[in-house]
Amino acid sequence: MKSAPTTADTRFTGLLEAAPDAMVCVEADGRIALVNAQAERLFGYHRDELIGEPVEMLVPDDARTFHARHRDDYVADPRPPARPMGAGLQLAGRRRDGTTFPADISLSAIPTSQGPLITAAVRDVTDRIEAQAEAERLRADAERGRLEAQLSQAQRMESLGQLAGGVAHDFNNLLGVISTYATFAREEAGKDPPEVQWEAVRADLVQVEVAAERATGLTRQLLAFARRDVIQPRVLNLNDLVTEVRHLLRGTLGEHIELAADLSADLSSVLADPGQIGQVLVNLAVNARDAMPGGGQLTIQTANVQVDDTYLAPGADLQPGWYVSVKVSDTGTGIPGDIISRVFEPFFTTKAHGEGTGLGLATSYGIITQAGGTIRIDSEPGLGTTVSVLLPATGQAAPAQAPPPAKPGGGTGQVVLIVEDEPALREVARRILDRNGYHVLTAASGLAAIDLVTNRPGRIDLLLTDVIMPQMMGEEVAQRIRARQPGVRVLYMSGYTQGPLSAQGVLAPGVNLIEKPFSEPSLLATISNVLTRPVG
Repeated sequence: MKSAPTTADTRFTGLLEAAPDAMVCVEADGRIALVNAQAERLFGYHRDELIGEPVEMLVPDDARTFHARHRDDYVADPRPPARPMGAGLQLAGRRRDGTTFPADISLSAIPTSQGPLITAAVRDVTDRIEAQAEAERLRADAERGRLEAQLSQAQRMESLGQLAGGVAHDFNNLLGVISTYATFAREEAGKDPPEVQWEAVRADLVQVEVAAERATGLTRQLLAFARRDVIQPRVLNLNDLVTEVRHLLRGTLGEHIELAADLSADLSSVLADPGQIGQVLVNLAVNARDAMPGGGQLTIQTANVQVDDTYLAPGADLQPGWYVSVKVSDTGTGIPGDIISRVFEPFFTTKAHGEGTGLGLATSYGIITQAGGTIRIDSEPGLGTTVSVLLPATGQAAPAQAPPPAKPGGGTGQVVLIVEDEPALREVARRILDRNGYHVLTAASGLAAIDLVTNRPGRIDLLLTDVIMPQMMGEEVAQRIRARQPGVRVLYMSGYTQGPLSAQGVLAPGVNLIEKPFSEPSLLATISNVLTRPVG
């Protein structure tokens, strides 16, 4: 006959029943001694079916061996207070119907006269795990969405770059024809007596030339932005370049802008394309001017800078070492904080409609990063703006500045073969050279040029060929003609040469190139330079 329960037993049973979790009390030998109503509901058993049975009946089949070993270890060393079972592991319980559920299990030991009574608090964590899985799925979806957005943006920018490069290539050919024929017409108009109507024609043609030159600058910005421009790097001292740009800017900035320079006397050299870096300086100066409509000061400062781990702390994508710094500072209106993060975006501009393309800073960013440097803007509304450019220093010494070139002279009967698939541009180049003392041959394709050289007696002094043409690229044309006439000089012409002649857009050593659109003086000067230079 069972003894009546004591007050302590009643209280203990009451505590078990009041617990929010399923409670299973196990004897030292692993048999179930007590369970509460929550355990009945969780596992699907009536308590009479559990009392006296091995606790492993509530454990999934594949975990029973581990559970028994763990239980024995715990009985040997209970180490109160309660602690989680199987920390770091995913535990599970087994219901009467054989289904399993993820569980959190906390163990505690209650000393009794018959030995320790192990109490397990079991909680079904299915909802929590599902919520965690859902949160992880949402995070993964958000990250995937962010990456897809970045990829989409990159693809749009690549497509835009390809479009810009293609448009600039075709537009450059047209500009070359427009500006050259405008020059021809202006010169012809100037031969007659200065009658009023011819003066008006000459003035109109000057405007055509000016417009073509502005359009040329825009296409070069497009090419630089799209990274389809050809880079012709050389060792240079940025002080010399700043000095040149200052002379250029004096008439551009206006008398209301004070232009100052603070140039380091021992400035290191850099390896960069002087035309592109000059374009960056002009872009920054023009932006600074526009930020000071009422006047102010524009300062260009150069210095040597050692980039170390401290400097890199803000996250600049640079390697430690020595750099040359160029800072362009103005005392203008400054840039609001909500805009400054967008200033390098292509086609983003704060200027009024028609006053800016939104390509200046985007182009500058592309030029500087492609040269291995970085560009940064610091600005506060009302306190002005400073644009800082860093370019890697080189140990090479910059060559001394050459004197300004004299007006290019013409030829003395040298034979020049022009290969150009664009008829109007081919005629422009022919006319320039023909009227300046060269004997000119023309071909509309690479195959036609090779056929002409094969069947024509006599040598060719210079091959002037477009780079990108149907059927045969200019580089192959040059190789095949040089196979027939070794030592012939070659001058390539193009405004879009990604791939041919260059690696990553950098002109290969020993390659002569004139960029389209070119003017008559620039073409004559380049040809003269190529003809007098030793054959590489």
